[in-house]
Amino acid sequence: MKRVLVLGVLVLGLLAAAIPAMAASDAWIPGVASLAIPGLGQLLNGEEDKALVHFVVGLGISAIGYGIGWYILPGAWYLVPTLYLAWSVYSAFDAYNVAKDTGFTLGFVPNGVGVGYTYNF
Repeated sequence: MKRVLVLGVLVLGLLAAAIPAMAASDAWIPGVASLAIPGLGQLLNGEEDKALVHFVVGLGISAIGYGIGWYILPGAWYLVPTLYLAWSVYSAFDAYNVAKDTGFTLGFVPNGVGVGYTYNF
């Protein structure tokens, strides 16, 4: 029992030493936002045109896919959720990578909550 306790303390100590070495990144926030609603992460990244395209494509997949599946090819509308999920994952991946490259941060400032961008040239 003592060996397990010592091993547990050792592992926790190593993890505690490694945590400050990892850089804090808020790039996951636009990624999760675009996974929920395609284009929202791009909007958070300041890419309004790309956000509109991602949102319209997601909306088009739903509207046109269900329309075709309901009226033209019955049963094909089962593919629509798969296509929408694939588009959402792509949108989330794109938003995450752009946020990571531009240094997206979200945090508290004296006046409330602030969004900051850091550009590395």
